[in-house]
Amino acid sequence: MACLWIAGKTSPNRHFAIAAMRRVCEAGKTMRHNTIASITLDEATIIARNADVEGERAVALRDLVEENHFAPAQALARGQTGPWALHLSVIDGRLVVNLRDHTGVDAGTIGLGMARLRRVIRDYFAICDSYYKALRKATAAEIETLDMARRAIHDRGTRALLEILEGKVETDFDSARRLFTLICVLHIKG
Repeated sequence: MACLWIAGKTSPNRHFAIAAMRRVCEAGKTMRHNTIASITLDEATIIARNADVEGERAVALRDLVEENHFAPAQALARGQTGPWALHLSVIDGRLVVNLRDHTGVDAGTIGLGMARLRRVIRDYFAICDSYYKALRKATAAEIETLDMARRAIHDRGTRALLEILEGKVETDFDSARRLFTLICVLHIKG
């Protein structure tokens, strides 16, 4: 985001416009800091992945790093700033998000209980399995129906994730949606 300087005669409107533009520039700087710059998954957690899952993982990682909003409350309260580097793992049934700030300094760990996500992850795996099987032999209408169901379950998981993150991380729906995909990848057991 480029910050524009407003040139012209001095007037009350000009001063108002300059003050407004400064606020926009400051907000833009803050927003750029509240992003994920890189994200890794604990490969030891993942036992097996097929080509379809690997493709979804790659797309989710790429899209998440390209465009996201991620503001971890405790790290920001300590004065640390992003963009953030995240490492996701599942330890003892909990999602563990290790954070590093823009300088590479440890910015803490966020532990999230997964109880509210277990059923939706199980449902998502079941519908994905049906969807991938249907791609080989089903009609276009059947595939479309399964894809709509798959998206609906994914959205339900995203909303549950947003509830779990509330008070810990401020994020948007699209970023949470991609994070949910990565959380599902971490839960694949072969």
